[in-house]
Amino acid sequence: MPNTDVFILAIESSCDDTAAAVLKNDKVLSNIVANQLIHNEYGGVVPELASRAHQQNIVPVIDAAIRKANISKEQLSAIAFTQGPGLMGSLLVGSSFAKSFSIALNIPLIAVNHMQAHILAHFIDEEGFEKPEFPFLALTISGGHTQVVKVNGFFDMEIIGETTDDAVGEAFDKSAKILGLPYPGGPLVDKYAQLGNPKAFAFTKPKAPGLDFSFSGLKTAILYFVQKQTALNPNFIEENRNDICASIQHTIIEILMDKLKLAVKQTGITQVAIGGGVSANSGIRKTLKETEQQYGWKTFIPKFEYTTDNAAMIGIVGYRKFLEDRFEGSDVISKARIPF
Repeated sequence: MPNTDVFILAIESSCDDTAAAVLKNDKVLSNIVANQLIHNEYGGVVPELASRAHQQNIVPVIDAAIRKANISKEQLSAIAFTQGPGLMGSLLVGSSFAKSFSIALNIPLIAVNHMQAHILAHFIDEEGFEKPEFPFLALTISGGHTQVVKVNGFFDMEIIGETTDDAVGEAFDKSAKILGLPYPGGPLVDKYAQLGNPKAFAFTKPKAPGLDFSFSGLKTAILYFVQKQTALNPNFIEENRNDICASIQHTIIEILMDKLKLAVKQTGITQVAIGGGVSANSGIRKTLKETEQQYGWKTFIPKFEYTTDNAAMIGIVGYRKFLEDRFEGSDVISKARIPF
């Protein structure tokens, strides 16, 4: 721990949320997120519109984060930004601002891997939330990723399982689209699932080797099932929405938990943490807690605001990197795909 406090300004712009946070060491002073609602009418994120909206939002969001933290920009120790993975246009807005601001303030620049940040969000100093001990297993579940990661240290991580096709967030959103639900559909599936019977309809779980996942077959099975039932009864979705959503969610959770149980068995590691946007799902959170009691695992679920894309998680990685002098020059480049 350094003798003086470290203030990190963190910027996250990997997809359609413009976010900025200020951390004092490992504690969050501010965490501001500007959502882009324009994508809802298109049924998904439009990259060109996303980068334009980031350009409009980034200055006011960063200004709000610094003001809420009640510090001056001169007190900042370093600037951390999302290098990737993500949408290239969106990433460039965040990295360009971070580079310019770090040069203007003459302070270090820190590049952060977005997926590592979802995992290390567990190390934010937050009252009522325990931090995992190394080594632990992390299940990263989002719109673009589904991975089981063996975490040996802050920057020593190994992917031991991942999706071979769709990510789990896509499975939720595409299932929602089949049911005629608006974008983003994942949270709506969760909402209706809480009112339905998870055993009402049976869907076959796709086979994937080892610790890998597959969700495209499930999406196809749901499509054919809905088409068949609506041909027999045009009001089938309307009359059974809660039960359909509950059955879909139950199947997806079972797929995730089957692989997680196998990972624990193979590694002998019983500390399990989840991260990423889909970890906001109430069914997944509830099942993980039940599994903890059933199998004697120690489970870690992040604070709700640190599950979806946010800058606080970028800031905690920035802080850990600052302690190890892991800085970048202004020639650092953003990457849509980035090695883990």
